[in-house]
Amino acid sequence: MVGELPDYVVENRRHWDATADRWVDAGQRRWAVHEPTWGAWGVPDNQIPLLPDDLYGKDVIELGCGTGYVSAWAARRGARRVVGIDNSARQLETARRLADEHGIELTLHHGTAENVPEPDDAFDVAVSEYGAVLWAEPIAFLTEARRLLRDGGRLSFLTSHPLAVLTAPLDGSVPSGTKLLRPWFGSYRYDWRDAVDEPGGIEFVPTVSQWFAFAHQSGFRIDDYREIQVPEWADDRRNFAVTGAWAKQWPAEHAAWLTAC
Repeated sequence: MVGELPDYVVENRRHWDATADRWVDAGQRRWAVHEPTWGAWGVPDNQIPLLPDDLYGKDVIELGCGTGYVSAWAARRGARRVVGIDNSARQLETARRLADEHGIELTLHHGTAENVPEPDDAFDVAVSEYGAVLWAEPIAFLTEARRLLRDGGRLSFLTSHPLAVLTAPLDGSVPSGTKLLRPWFGSYRYDWRDAVDEPGGIEFVPTVSQWFAFAHQSGFRIDDYREIQVPEWADDRRNFAVTGAWAKQWPAEHAAWLTAC
């Protein structure tokens, strides 16, 4: 029941159901392309390869799938079975419609990435791009990902870099600036319900060392980690909390590749 869910799950479900219409066009565009690009500025796949090139015969799960375009890319790379789970029923409506339109078979669950209705050791690959990696409690997210993955399975994710949040104005307005306004150490939970601009949602943005510690604690080995610089060809428009000009100087996003031990 909703009353038994953590407050952040309830708020994020409300937020994403309320804003789902804003993401339909972007979802349709990404479903229409076969070569993945990643993050807010569309960094090429050869720079941030969140998905293996060949997924033939692999079982893949996307944790926080939204409109499902990453799941579609996994299916097109030969995955045997692709599962997506998302907290927003409205987002999943778009994902199901696009899967039907493109003739791609996906198993889509409405629920949380901290409690996935799939058995232990069911997947070879798990991925999250701005999904549960940002909107779920990180230790719970990693622990559940480890349960779902077979030994040697791979988890990759891309999410907000803490610098993008720590430089955000305290009233929740955008864009982020060039001064640290929040402490580096301490809470990594950010409640945007009262934000001046684009209010709603509760995000989790641990520091880099916290991510590393949580990953080891949850049974993962860290194979690669990258702080993402926006390409020089990117324009200076704002994406989420930061402008392109900002993200050419400091990382707004980072990505990691982990192996289940």
